Amino acid sequence: MKGSRALFALAVALLLGAAVRDRFDAWIDATDLPPLVTETSVEVLDRNGGLLRAYTVADGRWRLAVRPDQVDPNFIRMLLAYEDKRFLQHSGIDLAALVRASFQSLMQGKTTSGGSTITMQTARLLEDGATGTWSGKLRQIRVAIALERRLAKPEILTMYLNRAPYGGNLEGVRAAARAWFAKEPVRMTPAEAALLVALPQSPETRRPDRDPLAARAARNRVLDRMQRAGVLDAETVRNAKTETILSNRYAFPVLAAHLSDRSLAADPLSQTHHLTIDAMLQSKLEGLARHAAEGAGDRLSVAILVADHGSGEILASVGSAGYQEDQRQGFVDMTQAVRSPGSTLKPLIYGMAFDQGLANPETLIEDRPTTFGSYAPQNFDGLFRGTIRIRDALKLSLNIPAVSLTEALGPAVVLARMRRAGVVPHVSGGTPGLAIALGGIGISLQDLTQLFAAIARGGQAVTLVAEVGPAQAAIEQQVLSRSAAWQVADILSDLPPPANSPANRLAYKTGTSYGHRDAWAIGFDGRHVIGIWMGRPDGTPVPGAFGGNLAAPILFEAFSRLKPTLDPLPPPPPETLIVSNAALPLPLQHFRPRDAVFEPAMDGPKVAYPPNGARLVAEGALTVKVRDGKPPFSWLANGMPVATGSFEREQAITRTGLGFLRLSVVDANGQADSVEIRLD
Repeated sequence: MKGSRALFALAVALLLGAAVRDRFDAWIDATDLPPLVTETSVEVLDRNGGLLRAYTVADGRWRLAVRPDQVDPNFIRMLLAYEDKRFLQHSGIDLAALVRASFQSLMQGKTTSGGSTITMQTARLLEDGATGTWSGKLRQIRVAIALERRLAKPEILTMYLNRAPYGGNLEGVRAAARAWFAKEPVRMTPAEAALLVALPQSPETRRPDRDPLAARAARNRVLDRMQRAGVLDAETVRNAKTETILSNRYAFPVLAAHLSDRSLAADPLSQTHHLTIDAMLQSKLEGLARHAAEGAGDRLSVAILVADHGSGEILASVGSAGYQEDQRQGFVDMTQAVRSPGSTLKPLIYGMAFDQGLANPETLIEDRPTTFGSYAPQNFDGLFRGTIRIRDALKLSLNIPAVSLTEALGPAVVLARMRRAGVVPHVSGGTPGLAIALGGIGISLQDLTQLFAAIARGGQAVTLVAEVGPAQAAIEQQVLSRSAAWQVADILSDLPPPANSPANRLAYKTGTSYGHRDAWAIGFDGRHVIGIWMGRPDGTPVPGAFGGNLAAPILFEAFSRLKPTLDPLPPPPPETLIVSNAALPLPLQHFRPRDAVFEPAMDGPKVAYPPNGARLVAEGALTVKVRDGKPPFSWLANGMPVATGSFEREQAITRTGLGFLRLSVVDANGQADSVEIRLD
């Protein structure tokens, strides 16, 4: 009978236990969990994955995303040993730790040890709940058990590592390591790891910048316990205790700030933005911009853009001399601002003239007072050089020759060639005039650098990009022919460097806009192109400012900070015509305006075939025909002689290449005609 009653009592107990268990499970399962997705800072990374810039989360806190495998393993071991040694075994609560903590509190009248598991602390952090009341503790227990049932241990640990408080507006171990040690948490020393284990217990009173002595004492207590727990040996602990705790907080990096802002605006939903920027180079050039601006006036700013013209990747983008300098309007990104380029478009104009068969570097041109309709440009110094070589006219940046060539080419054609390079020219009034040769147009530093990148890479267009992504496909747009691009680069590399700069044959061009509002210097070597702008962002004049004396020294210094020696420029393409003036074809010996040379006279030669604008399939030699004119005839393809001294009116020519081609024929009297065709 007694045995039957005992069995009955056991059965009732089991049923009651099962009922309580079921009710408890139902209570846990009904837990309304807080949002489990932790908002973390948007990060902008450089080409190597280094942090360029981070943005605070909505409430102004720094919370950099981190995973357990991105944290020093010693820190994880110390954290679990100090906070929750049975973390991997329990189901959200550690009953033994809770009983111990409660007993100690009753006996001593105050809290001397914590019974909260890491899961319970994570629950409190997710809800920002109270810790000093039984109701708050009960809520933590309920949420902790619910978390354990829905998430894996690594997920819970990740939440803690991202939400633990570390003083001020710092949350998460990665933000703390950056702020207190200026490093990523994967590289912490034992002393640093111990400090970050101690800080969340009392993040405000143990802050190193407020009370380094309290921080040191808390760190040392963690180290002592780690020695007793066998996590660290005695020698490691002794050495760790000797490490100084710095009483300062490191600022989060703000590199390439303007570019970061643009990247974020373009893709606001992305948490991570990968840029092609090189953080070390960016830092060097931001320092260069600040130094240059400090010596040039309190309202001046500087912008610098560096790119690999082979890949189009932007390696540095300095939008101003100081992102937060209001007096210099540092918030304005001057790599994107539309400004007058001064004389910096002249290399394109000369290169186009070489392509069109209008001129050669050795062609003579007149630099004399000239009126173009109502437009009467002057040289910058007010002087005129008379008859001069094209090469020297570009080197001296003379205005009259550049305008003469622009008139022969046509301003609209120059703009069309700029657009072929992916550049967006801004023309006031909508109709381009001859003044575009001297800066009568608007263009950004990035676009101007992209234009020079095309010249640097043999005349082929390239789009400058700042986002890391798949390799760019080649852009099948030829801004200049290979030979014209080489001729321009050869002339620009012969310019003397500014004072105290190395004579390294950097191909570069300077420019100064009307009223001394903008000073420019753009240069390239065999691999990189750098653009410099200097001026006032509000567009007011800077008296005495010239591209040559302000921007050019910055350009040369930027190259020296980029690399110790320049990459050589490529050799001339085989089709390049390199001869003296006397050996040039008659029409190329002395430039005359198009209406004097390339407008056929009544009895002058006329290209009979192919017709202007024709598109032909390149199959063997190209047959060309001429009518009228006086033999012998000379044929030029893109300014390069391909047949001379021919008395025949039908001629087969080779070595013309593919793409757009300007064919010119010159007769014995120097009269000429031209057509433009395309060979596929």
